[in-house]
Amino acid sequence: MKLYFSLSLATVILMLDLLSKRWVELNLSYGQQIVVTEFFNLVLAYNAGAAFSFLSDASGWQRWFLSAIALLVSALIIYLLYKNTTNRLFCIALSFILGGALGNLWDRIMLGHVVDFLDFHVSGYHWPAFNFADSAIVCGACLLILDGVINRQNDSIRGG
Repeated sequence: MKLYFSLSLATVILMLDLLSKRWVELNLSYGQQIVVTEFFNLVLAYNAGAAFSFLSDASGWQRWFLSAIALLVSALIIYLLYKNTTNRLFCIALSFILGGALGNLWDRIMLGHVVDFLDFHVSGYHWPAFNFADSAIVCGACLLILDGVINRQNDSIRGG
């Protein structure tokens, strides 16, 4: 898979993430919920930390620390995309992760927090709100696992 295709896919994911976050910010006020189904709401929330609000109550250093990690990981992903053009599923997975990482990085640098708005819940228990970038990162991670399983099966079939 050509590098430009991988980077184009990551850019599409980045744009979908940024556009969805901006739409939510234009249409909801902080904390406002719009009930969509009995198990799903749209809600405008901000997360200054990492996943599950880890480090969100730190004094502000986490913004730059998490941004630096995202930049380093993004550079590593671009290098891996460049070096692994023959493995399509691997490149698609990394493209999803890259697009999501850049979407959250943009928020963190420009706003000081990540915009979250997808709120799933069951029987009063809420999953922490998340966004399109988070979803892309999780999908990319699942695709990486699938790629690993497929490659392991192919290696065992070949006797490797």
